Amino acid sequence: MTETVAAIVAAHRAGTMTPAQTVARSYQRIREHNDPAIFISLREEKDALAEAARLADPTLPLYGVPVAVKDNIDVAGLPTTAACPAFSYLPAQDSTAVAKLRAAGAIIIGKTNLDQFATGLVGVRSPYGIPKNPVRGDLVPGGSSSGSAVAVSAGLVPLSLGTDTAGSGRVPAMLNNIVGLKPSLGLISNAGLVPACRTLDCISVFSLTVDDALAALAVMAGPDDADPFSRDRPLAAITPFPAKLKLGIPKSVQLIFFGDREAEKAYGEACKRWRALGAELVEFDLEPFYETARLLYEGPWVAERYLVIRDLLASSPDAIHPVTREITIGGARPTAADTFSAFYRLQALRRVAARTFAQCDAIVLPTAPTVYSTTDVLANPIELNSRLSAYTNFVNLLDLCGLALPAAMRPDGAPFGITLLAPAGRDAELAGIGRVFHADTGLAVGAKAVPQPPLAAVPAQAGADEITIAVVGAHLSGMALNHELTTLDARLLEETLTAADYKLYALDTTPSKPGMLRIEPGAGHAIKLELWAMSPAAFGTFVAAIPPPMAIGTLRLADGRYVKGFIVEPAAIAGAKDISAYGGWRAFMAEKAKG
Repeated sequence: MTETVAAIVAAHRAGTMTPAQTVARSYQRIREHNDPAIFISLREEKDALAEAARLADPTLPLYGVPVAVKDNIDVAGLPTTAACPAFSYLPAQDSTAVAKLRAAGAIIIGKTNLDQFATGLVGVRSPYGIPKNPVRGDLVPGGSSSGSAVAVSAGLVPLSLGTDTAGSGRVPAMLNNIVGLKPSLGLISNAGLVPACRTLDCISVFSLTVDDALAALAVMAGPDDADPFSRDRPLAAITPFPAKLKLGIPKSVQLIFFGDREAEKAYGEACKRWRALGAELVEFDLEPFYETARLLYEGPWVAERYLVIRDLLASSPDAIHPVTREITIGGARPTAADTFSAFYRLQALRRVAARTFAQCDAIVLPTAPTVYSTTDVLANPIELNSRLSAYTNFVNLLDLCGLALPAAMRPDGAPFGITLLAPAGRDAELAGIGRVFHADTGLAVGAKAVPQPPLAAVPAQAGADEITIAVVGAHLSGMALNHELTTLDARLLEETLTAADYKLYALDTTPSKPGMLRIEPGAGHAIKLELWAMSPAAFGTFVAAIPPPMAIGTLRLADGRYVKGFIVEPAAIAGAKDISAYGGWRAFMAEKAKG
């Protein structure tokens, strides 16, 4: 079934479906699903189809994948409303994250509904309506990224962007039986994002599988000068499930379920599943995490939300949703002294959290302690919303990354999920263990009972005492200089592609060699290469023997990884033949041999 990102891309590359057919299918499903509260705006179908038809590079990692974008993230040509018509503006350009998705072959379908100004975890605080939860219709869809989560769960798109400041990329994932990836702060640029709390915001990903979410993250990850909160945090490669995994779980007396015995039971069963998978579960003290969570709305950080809409509150207060207004207006009250006092306490709590993570690889918590109906939330909007945030509000304050996973379908038809949390920078590690847990549940994904695909094999990795090097030309397997690797006991890891950031030239050398030059991101070609692993000593010997104009630099791969590999000195390409269109040295040499 071509429902996951991986399956869609494979079908497009095989020619069994075209990108235009897949995009047309999304639009048809949107019409048939007939929930006007999911999308705030849709692109003209003919424009999306035309963009899909123009895609010419099947090696793009998201080749022809339809994507929905939360309507607090800029998409050129579509208004950004943050679910507030009075705030609406037409952005001049894509946000950095959306621009990277497009460069990777994704097709943006439309902008999705949200809790206004991304304030809420319930999905009912929008003048554009309440998206219906497709898993169980009486439940809230979850917020603030309500429309994005529902669009994936209902099968309208296989991938969507949300945001996550206090849990908005995780709670909706649980309530819609999908995966929610909350990356490390600064890993994805926030340029072009309407802020909720600028110091804590991150763009998040919804998908049907962990592998799909990580593929999108790999495309979007990377530092960005346009975002002062961006960080240079290279995304590691996904790793196999570790032989020794230690997960932290709270002391049982500290767990909160608000009387929901089904949720409590489901969490216990999830812990049993982790043990069966070989994980060691160790108890930790959750109270410092709860204290951190209280800082988010009871402390000065609500002032960041106030700053975003301060002018609108002054000029048109009735344009703001009553609940959003009530919460946000409190941000005018904290003093500078209050703010510094909270920062001091947060720093102390971060040290406590660091000691917790020194004893385990990650912690595993319920994504939310319970579920609520739309009717109940509308009757008690602030308290019930707050309850849903029990396990989410502290995460960005403590600079953690998170991965929300489906864990069970309860007897009452409500979904239950867990979230893995780890210190920033461990996004790929969480994906490596989370994908195995999700697969082990055997759960169908989303609301359409889509079966999980078999887990793809994790590529071979260099050992802890090895260095990975990328080769693009005469050192490839079977080529003239490959012996220089094999005689140093290097071993082949995988064949892969660079990002579309490079040009390849045929140099006038003996033996014939290519020169690969990095240009503007997305403005070049994806070039085939091989990754080899070698010892540090062998790497030193190998690099020392490399003659000019070749050099070793850092290459960006199509999946977002960075590796050391061959590049060429720019001066050497003068007069050299541009062979980028061949997509790699083998194809060029094969064509040359025919002549």
